[in-house]
Amino acid sequence: MKLAAIGSNCIDFYTNLDGGKGFPGGGPVNMAVYTVRLGGSASYIGPIGDDDNGSLMLKTIATKGVDVSHLAVLPGRTAVSEVALINGERVFGDYDEGVLADSTLSDDDIDFILKHDVVICDLWGKVEGRFKDLKQRGMTTAFDCATRPEDPAAQTAMPYTDYLFFSSDDGDTPALREQMKLYQKRGPKLVIAMLGVKGSICYDGSEFHTFGIVPCDSLVDSMGAGDSYIVGFLYGITDGLPIESCMEKGAANATETLKYFGAW
Repeated sequence: MKLAAIGSNCIDFYTNLDGGKGFPGGGPVNMAVYTVRLGGSASYIGPIGDDDNGSLMLKTIATKGVDVSHLAVLPGRTAVSEVALINGERVFGDYDEGVLADSTLSDDDIDFILKHDVVICDLWGKVEGRFKDLKQRGMTTAFDCATRPEDPAAQTAMPYTDYLFFSSDDGDTPALREQMKLYQKRGPKLVIAMLGVKGSICYDGSEFHTFGIVPCDSLVDSMGAGDSYIVGFLYGITDGLPIESCMEKGAANATETLKYFGAW
């Protein structure tokens, strides 16, 4: 799989780890790194600041083998998200989006994205308005709604999204299934709900598919687990695997990420 990851990036700053410690991250960045980890190739397209955090982000992403030729360095601050780690679970604090506030995609960026197999964006990327253009030009699209599929950004991208992902803590309920049916009617081929320790569920327009988890013997940090699942799932899709196999590949990839601090 050749993935174009667009939109948000941030330094995940752990306030209660070693007196405060930052790790490069952000959904699309994580997904680009995880794609390379699985043996594919990936590019990250988005802005960082010209500060120390931006230098750390650029250097670290490139070191992981991600194409950064369309990563823009802008005057200002790189986005920072404060995180507290409590019993292996992340609790988010303040978020400063920095230069992401004015994030855009150029026509050159769009042309570059079209050279990939799949494009993915998350809720904070601020480029969901370009999904219509990407879809009309034949691009396979995926969008991560996090826990807010009703957010205006998600709703803007939804009609032009092939693979729609969101997270829920409620488990597999009749209400969730009705919600997924509603989203699928708005445009996506597949709607996938990630349910944490309760596994995942996918709706294809006619039936639901379910999968549990791949057990983790050493939980360290859940940061990036959902992003890992998405990449594993999309990798399976591009390889032509059945939906259940894509779900299993996503779950296995998520388990790998649970074993260390930071998203990667």
